[in-house]
Amino acid sequence: MILQGKRVALPSAPVVHQRFEAHAAATPDAVAVRCAGRQVTYAELDARANRFAHHLTARGIGRGALVGICLDYSVDLVVALLGTLKAGAAYVPFDPAYPAARLKLLLGQVPGLALVVTSPATAGLVGPAVETVDLEQLSEHLAGLPVTGPGVPVTGDDLCYAVFTSGSTGTPKLTAVRHRNWYNLLNWLTLEYRLDHRSGNLVVSAFGFDLSQRALLTPLFCGATQHLLASRNFDPAMAYRTLDRHGIRVVHCASSTLYLLVDWETARGGAALARLDHVLFGGEPLRVERIADWARREDNTCTLLHQYGVAECTDVATSYDLAGYRPGDHDIAPVGTPAHNTDIHILDERMRGVGPGEYGEICISGAGVGAGYLGRTGPESERFTTVEIDGTPRGLYRTGDRGRVNEDGELVVAGRLDAQVKVRGMRIDPADVERALGRLAGVREAAVVVRYTGSGDAELIAFVVPAGEELAEHDVRVRLLETLPRNMVPARFLTISRLPLSPHGKVDRAALADRCENHYADSGAV
Repeated sequence: MILQGKRVALPSAPVVHQRFEAHAAATPDAVAVRCAGRQVTYAELDARANRFAHHLTARGIGRGALVGICLDYSVDLVVALLGTLKAGAAYVPFDPAYPAARLKLLLGQVPGLALVVTSPATAGLVGPAVETVDLEQLSEHLAGLPVTGPGVPVTGDDLCYAVFTSGSTGTPKLTAVRHRNWYNLLNWLTLEYRLDHRSGNLVVSAFGFDLSQRALLTPLFCGATQHLLASRNFDPAMAYRTLDRHGIRVVHCASSTLYLLVDWETARGGAALARLDHVLFGGEPLRVERIADWARREDNTCTLLHQYGVAECTDVATSYDLAGYRPGDHDIAPVGTPAHNTDIHILDERMRGVGPGEYGEICISGAGVGAGYLGRTGPESERFTTVEIDGTPRGLYRTGDRGRVNEDGELVVAGRLDAQVKVRGMRIDPADVERALGRLAGVREAAVVVRYTGSGDAELIAFVVPAGEELAEHDVRVRLLETLPRNMVPARFLTISRLPLSPHGKVDRAALADRCENHYADSGAV
């Protein structure tokens, strides 16, 4: 089964930062970035990025080089990012919200890292093992460099960024993206959703997240204003105030971040979120019931785009307008049809196409498939492979996700192939149990983790956030048994005030697993 995206021609040199440069030339006085009460125009940002690019090239850092960026959201972060691209190098985001020990682990995974851009607030997180530069300390030196471009001949085949993804192994892997991959994504978003200079954007996810890369560049790609929050960790109150005060039209976020913004708006009777043009979200299973009432508000004119993708393929491969979704009792919200120049394949274990409606592994081919894992030669690199389609070899990425194409021709993602666990001899996907819990009255949201007993048996533990009063475990169990077989019902139900989120805005399952083990240790259970 194959879903084919619309074929759209790309320029001969699909280079992302050249679109920004074109806007800087055409609308030099337009505001490019706003952060913490400061703003810079397109002309000012272009000049500063050019100066940093000259600094890099003078040091021999250019095409093929990797430049780390460990900065809080700021104008300097955007300067470092664009300057790196202009020099022909690729940037690697290092999220300052991570602990120093985690950052040092990630630094050791980057082959041939040229240097890391830091600030006084982040330099201590990186440590002395790598060379660093501070844009603030370099300000006088940079002021003496040319404001014109460095003239580096960048092509669509050059790397533009590389981000870390743990995937299913838990081991950090650095996956790289080429300019043509990224250009295709941003061009599709711009054309498909008619983004232009009025499409101001607010970044609400952490810098190290793959989603944040397109969130950062999409407004600069289409000539709009990029709004950044002066906070290292996501602050829903600050984010909502920013939405309310500025002419922001677009937000990219993880599903769990959207829930928080919806909760904030609903509790305060606001409408800033409902007035947006688009919210592009995904990255984890959607709990439609968490946003259904808000989405049905009469004053809600926001288009909710439920999207699917992986970091290895520029983050977004398909998109679905949630306005067309009519939820049933047991179905899953689709993630839609492919982006431009992108195909979705549903394959069996022998890499053969399955029939319509049948489940298989979701694989991605086309312009979005990235350059692979840098410095990796292990089995995970085999996920990047080649298939022959109509007599032509095409690069393909095996996602490890399980899915099917429904009767409307929309992709439906049903969880990870490797997330299934055997409980009393039957294979179970915890996501199926989470969906069933989310449909119960009185359950605001839920997450299910797997725990192994002292004898090695797997059992499911559910963390439940009540919508009102605390739920009785026996009552939840009885109601769940009405829709699920007994072996899919969790062994324990633990009430929690809210689900913890990772810096990327997704449910932090590692934190839940730790909490689960602490609970059993305190109770003396095995």
